[in-house]
Amino acid sequence: MSLDVGEAGDEQLDRSTDLLGDAFYPVFRLLFDEDGDFVGDVATKLEQARMSTTAELYLSRALAVGTIAGGVLWLLGTVLGWAVFALGLVSPDIISLGLPTPDAATADALNALTVPAVTVASGVVFGSIGFALGFGTLVAVPYSTASGRKREINMLLPDAISFMYALSVGGLNQLEILEAMARADDTYGEVAREFRSIVRETEYFGTDYRNAIREQAMVTPSDELSQFLSDMLSIVNSGGSMEDFLDDKKEKHLRTAEQEQETVLETLELFGEMYMTLSLFPLLLIIILVIMSMLGQSQERLLYATVYGLIPLTGVGFLVLVSTVKQDEPGDGYLQPSNSSDRLQQVTREGLVHMGLIESFVGEFRIFDRIRSREGTHKTARLLRRPHLFFRDHPLYTLVVTVPAAAVLLGVAVANGGAPLSWDGMLRTPVWGTFVWWYVPAYVVGIPLAVFHTWNVRSRNAVVGKLSDTLRKLSSANDTGQTLLESVETVADTSSGKLADEFEAMHAKVNYGMSLRSALVEFNNKYHIPRLARTVKLISKAQEASSQITEVLTTAAQASETQDDIERERKSRTRMQVAIILMTYLTLLGVMAILKTQFLDVMAGLASQASGGGDSLSGQGLNFGGGIDTDLLSVLFFHAVTLQAALSGFISGYIRNADIVSGVTFVVVLQTIALLVWMVVG
Repeated sequence: MSLDVGEAGDEQLDRSTDLLGDAFYPVFRLLFDEDGDFVGDVATKLEQARMSTTAELYLSRALAVGTIAGGVLWLLGTVLGWAVFALGLVSPDIISLGLPTPDAATADALNALTVPAVTVASGVVFGSIGFALGFGTLVAVPYSTASGRKREINMLLPDAISFMYALSVGGLNQLEILEAMARADDTYGEVAREFRSIVRETEYFGTDYRNAIREQAMVTPSDELSQFLSDMLSIVNSGGSMEDFLDDKKEKHLRTAEQEQETVLETLELFGEMYMTLSLFPLLLIIILVIMSMLGQSQERLLYATVYGLIPLTGVGFLVLVSTVKQDEPGDGYLQPSNSSDRLQQVTREGLVHMGLIESFVGEFRIFDRIRSREGTHKTARLLRRPHLFFRDHPLYTLVVTVPAAAVLLGVAVANGGAPLSWDGMLRTPVWGTFVWWYVPAYVVGIPLAVFHTWNVRSRNAVVGKLSDTLRKLSSANDTGQTLLESVETVADTSSGKLADEFEAMHAKVNYGMSLRSALVEFNNKYHIPRLARTVKLISKAQEASSQITEVLTTAAQASETQDDIERERKSRTRMQVAIILMTYLTLLGVMAILKTQFLDVMAGLASQASGGGDSLSGQGLNFGGGIDTDLLSVLFFHAVTLQAALSGFISGYIRNADIVSGVTFVVVLQTIALLVWMVVG
C-alpha cells in the first residue's frame, strides 16, 4: 500500500521566482540573521503551510517583489509629485516650512528647492509604501495559510478521531489506521494530509512510524492535533489499548467542540452589539452634514462619500469581521469513488457541460460523438421539462438565466425612456429611477436565487434532520445480528421520509449488483453535505472490515447527535443576533423617513419663508437652508437605506447559516420594506 507523493498544498516553484530569490539572496544575508527568530518563525510557518521552499529563498523572493513594487510606485509617486506643480494644481508658494531665513536670497533658494524636494519626497513615500505592500503581502501568505489550515484541522479533528476509533473497532492495527486516515482527504481534508505526511515518511524515507508521529506533532499548525499525536505516541510506546485511547479522545474532543461553539456564540453576541453602533454612525454623520448644509455650508461631497463610501465599507468590514469567527463548514461534501468504479467517477464529474461516461471517449470514435450528441439532447430536454428540479439542486445556476434577463429589462427600460440616464433625471424621480436601476435587477436576480436556495436547504435538511435517529435504528438492527445491508432494508421498511426513500433505493441498487460502498458514495454525492459525507465515510470504511459494526454506528449516531445539539444551540443564539440586526435597520429606516418628512421638508419650508420675507430674518442672524437641496437629500436618503438593507440582509444570512447566499432572502425582504416606506414618504 502506498500513497502519492505529491500533495495539493505543496507549492510548485517556477524558475522565474527562483531567479528572483537567487538574485536577492545577498540582500537577504545583509538584512537578516539566518539564525534569527524572524527567519526561524517564517521557516516554521512555511512548513505548517506546506509550502515547499526554504525561508531564506522565500524571504529573498519577498525582498525582490517588494523592491519591484517599490520601484514602480516610486516612479509613479515621482511623476505625480512633479505633475501637481507642472499642471498648476498646486502652487509652490503655498508650501512653506515656516523656517526663518536671514535674507531674501536664502528665501529664494529655499523656494526654488520646493518643487524638487516635494517630488523626491513623494517618490520616497510611494516607494516605501510599495515595498511594504510587496514584501509584507508575500511574508503574510504562509502565516495566513498556516492559520487557515489550523482552523480546518481543529474543526475536523473530533470527526477524524471518531473515524479512527471506528477503524480500531473494526480490527485494523495502528499502521492500517494511519494509512486509512491518510487516504481520507476527501472527507477530513487537512487532518488527513497531516497523517499523509506521517505515512509518507515511513513508506518513502524508511522512518520509524513512532519518529514520524513525533516529528509531525512538532510541525503541525494545530496545538490540538499536536497534543493528540503526542498522547497517541505515548500509547503506542507503552503498548496500551488504542481502542480505549481513541474512545476517550473522541468523547473529549466532542465536548471541546461544544465549548468552542459556545465561545463563538458569545463572540457573535458581542458583534451584534457592535453592529448597532457601526450601522448608526453613518446615520449620525448624515444628520450632522444635513444640519451644516442648512446653515449655509455645502457638504455635498461628504454626503456622497458617506452614502456611497462609508455605508458599504462599514457593512463589508463587519461582514469580514464576522467571517473571522463564523467558520464555514470545511469540505464540499463529495466522496471520491473507488478506482474500480468508472461510472461513479464520471457521475461525480457530471454537470451542466460534462455529460458523463461517454465524455471520456469523445473524439476517439465517431459513434461516441453521436452518443454524446444524443445524450446532450436528452439532458437538455429533461432540463427543459423539469427546470425547477435542476435549479433546486443547483441554485447558483439561476444566475445564468436571471442576470441576462435583468440586463435585457434594463436595456428595454433605457430604450423606451423609462430609466433616467442622468443624475438630474434621478433627482426628479428618485423612487422610480432607483427602482428601475436597482430594485428591478435585484428582484429579478434575487427572488429566484432566494426561492431555489431555500428549497435546496430544506431538501438537504430533510436528509440530515433524521440522520441521528436513522443511525440509532441502524445500530439497533445491526445489534440483532443483521448485516449492514439487511439493517438498511429494515430501516427503509420501518421509517418514512426522504432518508428512508434513499435507503430503499440504496438497497435496490445493491440487489442489482452495485457494491454497498458504491451505493453509499452515490447517495452521499447526490446531496454532498460535509456532515453526511463524514458519516458515510465512517460507515463505509468500517463495513469493509466487518458486517457487525454496531459500535461504529453508535459512534456515528453520537457524533451526529452532538452536531444536532450544536446546530440547535447555534440557531437559538444567532436568532437573537439576526433580530438585533434587523431591528437596527428598521430603526435606521424609521429615523431616515422621519428626517425626510418632519425635519428636512420643514426646514426647507422655513428657508423659503426666510427668502420670501425679505431681510428681516437674515438681519437677525437666521439664515437656514442656505446650502440645502431637498431633491438631492431625498435621493441620498433613499439610497442610504437601500444600501443598508442589502448589507444588513447579507450579514444576517451569514450569521444565521455561515452562508452568504442565504442572506439573499433577507435582502429581498428588507429592500421591499425600504421601497414601500419611501414610496409613501418620498
